[in-house]
Amino acid sequence: MRGILLLVAGGLCWAADWKPLFNGKDLDGWVQSGPGRFVIEDGMMKTEGGMGLLYYAREKLGNCTLRVVYKAAGARANSGVVIRLPEPPKDPWYAVHYGYEVQIEAGGDDWHTSGAIYSLSKVSKRNQKPAGEWNTMDIVLEGQKTTVVLNGEVVNEFHGGQAVPPRKMWYEPARGPRPDAGYFGLQNHDARSVVYFREVSVKRN
Repeated sequence: MRGILLLVAGGLCWAADWKPLFNGKDLDGWVQSGPGRFVIEDGMMKTEGGMGLLYYAREKLGNCTLRVVYKAAGARANSGVVIRLPEPPKDPWYAVHYGYEVQIEAGGDDWHTSGAIYSLSKVSKRNQKPAGEWNTMDIVLEGQKTTVVLNGEVVNEFHGGQAVPPRKMWYEPARGPRPDAGYFGLQNHDARSVVYFREVSVKRN
């Protein structure tokens, strides 16, 4: 039945169709952690300053497809979608270290470009559109499997138990498992990086 909530893998997902998590008017349901902020501009969320994280506080998500539609204002604009957080983030670095960050940034190597799971799983191809154009990123959560689809093409498949490179820098995420269901958020990376989000929505797999 349409509109009925289902409990799935310890989180909430929805029985049919896409459910918007951003209403296009305000940040109802969202909480900012750390410096900088998101502002509403012409029905979109816009990053300002940072490094911070705007997380969705209403529930954990598991066994869902999370969709973000975004555009970068510049070629090196940096952001990310942090997923599988075990608890509401105490600060943005908690999110970086204990969630998975699905990178948004056209530059960087294959481990640190759009669609990569930052320093853990590299992209199989680069598929972000040029600055100023809209991109659709679908992040599919199936138990411990995470699949990233960027503009209609699979660019990353990652399982929580697979081998990953050793941690080299303090700012890289801690290695180890993440929960099947968790909180998620959008990163505002720095004052020079401007990224717009016009849609954030979710549906049950």
